[in-house]
Amino acid sequence: MDRTVVITGASGGIGRAAARLFAERGANVALLARGQAGLDAAAAEVEEAGGQALALPTDVADYAQVEAAAKATESAFGPIDVWVNVAFTSVFAPFTEIEPDEFKRVTEVSYLGFVHGTRVALNSMLPRDAGSIVQVGSALGDRSIPLQSAYCGAKHAVNGFTSSVRTELLHRKSRVHITVVQMPAVNTPQFSWVLSRLPNHPQPVPPIYQPEIAARAVVHAADHPRRKQYYVGASTVATILGNRVAPALLDRYLARTGFDSQQTADKASPDRVNNLWQPADGPRGHDYGAHGVFDDQASARSPQTELARHPALTATALAGTALGAAAVLRSIRRRVSS
Repeated sequence: MDRTVVITGASGGIGRAAARLFAERGANVALLARGQAGLDAAAAEVEEAGGQALALPTDVADYAQVEAAAKATESAFGPIDVWVNVAFTSVFAPFTEIEPDEFKRVTEVSYLGFVHGTRVALNSMLPRDAGSIVQVGSALGDRSIPLQSAYCGAKHAVNGFTSSVRTELLHRKSRVHITVVQMPAVNTPQFSWVLSRLPNHPQPVPPIYQPEIAARAVVHAADHPRRKQYYVGASTVATILGNRVAPALLDRYLARTGFDSQQTADKASPDRVNNLWQPADGPRGHDYGAHGVFDDQASARSPQTELARHPALTATALAGTALGAAAVLRSIRRRVSS
């Protein structure tokens, strides 16, 4: 493999893990993020894994910066073959406690950042009629939860935007493809650096998966981008299917459980950093790596994700997960009614 890959949000979490996997295949990897400490560490990992790295400090909310990063990538490595949009930020708080400028900032990064990345990628790929764009989505782009209104809104928007672009590419019979990888709860550093107004430390809603599972799905999607979307983790499939079957029931269930399930038992530190306006791994920060603080709770395997890579087995996997979703809904119905 001698492809050129651009990854936004590459300094931590899923983007960081995906960069390593692409590097193991000998790719040229352009790493886009705001924090220099994380970028430098990610670049070192890419080089160590066998790829070539280009660290590009970039705020994806600024189209000009994203465009400049693409030009720098092509100048260093040649045409862009794969563009992976990962970068996001969020605020953990009830909607009425999120300031308008904060909500706008989340939207600019977590939604418009994907729009900017997609536009720049298409500028590079369409003239050659070749390339793949991978959007890192979320189950929360289909089933919203409390305390994350800005993030859920952005992920819903990414789904709608991407579907529109996909149909336009199909209309022009383009060989440029765009796909979405819908993620479950992942053990990333976001829960240590997200802006939170919760009394306790924020956490992903279990079950939690390690970022390497998500990264493998991203690399697979880049290799097979014709599929509209990929689901990672049985919990993602169960959430999406359950929401289609009984959305009102899930509303009531999440109203009851969604606040506590997104917080640990530990009080939030008054000194905790957040990366909404400035990177947490900036000049005075440190490298957070790919993993968050929930290693002891996170799974390193996802049988559903492995099955989903093989089209012949996908129907079987979905059928099994649908049965699981039905069982979960029955359990939820009992809890809501009790």
